[in-house]
Amino acid sequence: MPLSRKTWLNDSQRRRQIDPAGLDPVAGDEAFFGFERVQAREKAARVVKHFDSVAAVYDFMNTLLSFGIHHAWKRASVRMLGLQGGERVLDVCGGTGDLAILAARRLGPRGQVVIYDINRAMIEAGIHKARSLARSAPIRHVQGDAEVISFPDCSFDAAMVGFGIRNVVRMRQGFAEMHRVLKPGGRLMCLEFSRPVWPVFRALYDLYSFYIMPFLGELIAGSRKAYTHLPESIRMFPLPHELADMLRQVGFSRVDYRSFTNGIAVAHLALK
Repeated sequence: MPLSRKTWLNDSQRRRQIDPAGLDPVAGDEAFFGFERVQAREKAARVVKHFDSVAAVYDFMNTLLSFGIHHAWKRASVRMLGLQGGERVLDVCGGTGDLAILAARRLGPRGQVVIYDINRAMIEAGIHKARSLARSAPIRHVQGDAEVISFPDCSFDAAMVGFGIRNVVRMRQGFAEMHRVLKPGGRLMCLEFSRPVWPVFRALYDLYSFYIMPFLGELIAGSRKAYTHLPESIRMFPLPHELADMLRQVGFSRVDYRSFTNGIAVAHLALK
């Protein structure tokens, strides 16, 4: 049965999109790009194309579409990591660097942040922001695949991923790689969109997501498709307790999460 493009998946539908172990898209060489079932290689190519098309206006659109509240979510999520001066932090799917900049300010000049992202256009769109920092940890940029992180085991004190893990073809593998590159005792923070808790609020959010967001995406960013894919990918994403189970399955412990704005966004914190 085709998936509805105007609502959330129920538990049964969502489970059919993930592997029997819990939370990855269907096994084998297939994945989902929004509600569309595609070959895994095709999803990777579409994700790159998607972010190429919105990189120049990505930060502006995030602020516009969230009414600026995404900045508060990000600040609160980075605080959850409890970063200390001199630590080394990996920002997976770091894009234009909002989380990285918040982390760098907490680490001081002896620390270091690495933005790791597969999309060069997104990295380039945020480089000017990283260069403007003073008395903060230096920020490096590395282009690479989150499923094969190009750093040795136990390289980082903390890792974070904000609004990016939905776009990784094999989400479980991405989390496993973050676990691998963390030092023992290292912390992971994952900030992602989720399902609003209150039904009435959820209905209003659906109306906004499926009608207003695509309209603004076409009007301002020139891409209705990019901002149609966004709400679809959110509705395919595991609920908070399901994501917590996945993190435990790949080896993390002391997994906890915090919801923001009636559950629109959720930050997970986990320990290696």
